[in-house]
Amino acid sequence: MSGQGSDRGTLGFMIRDLSREYRERGFWKPETLPDTFRRVCAEIGDRTAIVDGTRRLAFDEALALAERLASRFVALGVAAGDVVSWQLPGWWEAVIVHHAALLAGALPNPLNPILRGRELRTIIAEAGPRLLLVPQTYREFDHAAMALSLRDEIPSLFDVIIVRGSMPGCHGFAQLVAEPSTFRAVEVSASDPALLLYTSGTTSEPKGVLHSHETLLFEIRSLSEIHALTSDDCYLAGSPLAHIAGLVYGALMPFVLGTRTALLARWDPAKALSLIEREGVTFQTGAPAFLLQLAEHPAADTTDLSTFRLFSTGGASITTETVRAAGERLGCVVKRAYGSTEVPTLTATRFEDADEIRVGTDGRVIEPAEMRIVLADGSDAPTGAEGEIWARSPEVFLGYMNGAEAFEPDGWFRTGDIGAVDAAGNLRVTGRLKDIIIRGGENISAKEIEDLLLTHPAIAEVAVIGFADATLGERACAIVVTRAGASFSFEEMTAWLAGRELAKQKLPERLEFRESLPRTESGKILKSLLRDELGSVDQ
Repeated sequence: MSGQGSDRGTLGFMIRDLSREYRERGFWKPETLPDTFRRVCAEIGDRTAIVDGTRRLAFDEALALAERLASRFVALGVAAGDVVSWQLPGWWEAVIVHHAALLAGALPNPLNPILRGRELRTIIAEAGPRLLLVPQTYREFDHAAMALSLRDEIPSLFDVIIVRGSMPGCHGFAQLVAEPSTFRAVEVSASDPALLLYTSGTTSEPKGVLHSHETLLFEIRSLSEIHALTSDDCYLAGSPLAHIAGLVYGALMPFVLGTRTALLARWDPAKALSLIEREGVTFQTGAPAFLLQLAEHPAADTTDLSTFRLFSTGGASITTETVRAAGERLGCVVKRAYGSTEVPTLTATRFEDADEIRVGTDGRVIEPAEMRIVLADGSDAPTGAEGEIWARSPEVFLGYMNGAEAFEPDGWFRTGDIGAVDAAGNLRVTGRLKDIIIRGGENISAKEIEDLLLTHPAIAEVAVIGFADATLGERACAIVVTRAGASFSFEEMTAWLAGRELAKQKLPERLEFRESLPRTESGKILKSLLRDELGSVDQ
């Protein structure tokens, strides 16, 4: 069990055994995402699949564009199994790029637009993409220049394609899809990798999560039942398409279940409310921050929200009373769910659950998934006791790109999150082993920021911790011990981190000073005491 070293031979046997069971029981079917993409597009035809501002993309048009782009990918040297990375906001082109990569037999690798050179350099060096697709500029940042700089540094990157713009020496997306072409999808297996998605994890080095066609298709179809989805539903894509939820619901689900997606390039509650009314949006998923901003916006009182029936949230702490009030203001059902990039949706509450369960817990495991709450000694925690959440499910990822150990010998994935299960099987996520801060749904590695701050000549010690925020769930605070005679300010901190290409999203929004940091006997910083101190100050 958890206290013993993993035997890779046993692990391989157990995973093969689970795979055989999932196929025999029909959870995994012999079909791929390109199979469902082509079938659904052919069946639905001229119905709208994707809405992006004034651009309305029908299913048959999406198929034609994706096939054209896939043929160009192949002409540019993309072979089966090659990585195609794309760093795009919530634009219709991102959806086409993703499906074109799948049609070409490639491995799509969505990248969050907030990432900058520091983060991308590490990811691209490991992923080794054949192509990288980026905007020319987005939110006043020159993505094209950054991509070309990375291409010069990293030989594996074959070419850069510019979306919504042009750059000398680069191909343009618009030109690549302008001419019709005849294309036959590259044959792949349902068990092949179909997604490479990086997550910040617990350290400064991101981990590349690999999913297959089987795991993703199971996830999407299980959500259909959990959320009572039909082809009449319209999803508001407020989360980035480079997040597992944004990608699954916004870019993949329409081409499996026939739903429609209304895209937002970036989250804006006023624009979200307008889209709900204009497009008849029926549901949304996202961090609690999105739910609160939607409910608290003044326009919520004057917007027609009659079609909006569901908001599924999770990923950060939020009080039951706040969730209940937000649902009442929006006139929708609010449900909670728990998952991660590795296990997209492990538990969820149901429509029929009592109010205190539906908004006060993270729900029950979604069958046929299995969940354990495990104590430090590897034994199962008693009912109501906290332990680490372990998972086995047909939607669990294949493993990490870098080969890092991910599973126990008997096939369980250790999530690194802490929770407890009540007598009725409802999970409450209570904390995490991972030293991350979840700000507005974004995972921020405290260690990454600490390591950068420790390079500043004025800083002797530093601890970055999260503190509660009613809107974003958490914000980051840097607690600093300066060197003798040195001074340091909030402005210096921000400039120092920005100058090292750290994404703006990760910049601490609070700075505190201490003469020393509390430590254990073994020398580890006692962050729990620092969190308690900040909580006391806030009160």
